[in-house]
Amino acid sequence: MARQLTSALMSMAARLPLRVLHALGWVLGWAMVLLSRRYRTHLNDNMACAGYSDARLRRRAIAEAGKMLAELPALWLRPHAEVAALVREATGWELVEQARAAGNGIVFVTPHHGCFEVSAQYGSFYFPMTIMYRAPKLAWLEPCMRKGRGRARVRLASADRSGVRELLAALKRREAVGILPDQVPGEGEGEWAEFFGRPAYTMTLASKLAGRDRAVCLIAFARRLARGRGYSLSIRPLPPPLSGETPARTLNRALEQLIRECPEQYLWGYNRYKTPGAPEDGN
Repeated sequence: MARQLTSALMSMAARLPLRVLHALGWVLGWAMVLLSRRYRTHLNDNMACAGYSDARLRRRAIAEAGKMLAELPALWLRPHAEVAALVREATGWELVEQARAAGNGIVFVTPHHGCFEVSAQYGSFYFPMTIMYRAPKLAWLEPCMRKGRGRARVRLASADRSGVRELLAALKRREAVGILPDQVPGEGEGEWAEFFGRPAYTMTLASKLAGRDRAVCLIAFARRLARGRGYSLSIRPLPPPLSGETPARTLNRALEQLIRECPEQYLWGYNRYKTPGAPEDGN
């Protein structure tokens, strides 16, 4: 019953203008903060760790997190061409074209920042992509998520060893792959590296994929534009490592720099500093 109701509600929401969905997102964002002590604690602690104490910025971050959820029906259920057209500009896209012209595979890293969903939708409109996928905790939401993310040129790879093999196979075919680099990996699949001055268990998969022969690593960030006007996509290379810096720390440093450019659109409520395998704290 929940699955049918969810599908019907999302189908109706997908028809709404993006500006309306984003307005509803303001309400949804504040509902998450007020109803979940765990989410509220993570948001406050993570922003403080990064040095953000401004109340106005916190309010904007709360609203942007709600927009991230409210825009999903449009991104998942509208026609692919219509979703790709929501990207009004793509700066740095020449890096993608250069990599493809050289016959290289591309590793797109898209953190929980801005509209990371539309980044993959935009790229897969032009070429095949394999996206690492982790099933949601709410099982009844998975069919809708798989349908929305599984476009014609998209192959979904599960977040396990078989999924890693699919990513490697895609790079071998000189195709593109996409992963969330700030998602906490499973035990034994990462290493501790500084993130905003605090140790965070960081995936090593991104750097391993980027280090493969004929693979180019690019960071993608889709900034949410005001008044539901769409998104501005930015593509940039991963910076070179500093002396003595591990690949995981290089990745985190690149994400820090990106987040500081638009801190209100980072998902501060995500439990970035959790220990893999440890139970979640209560609500």
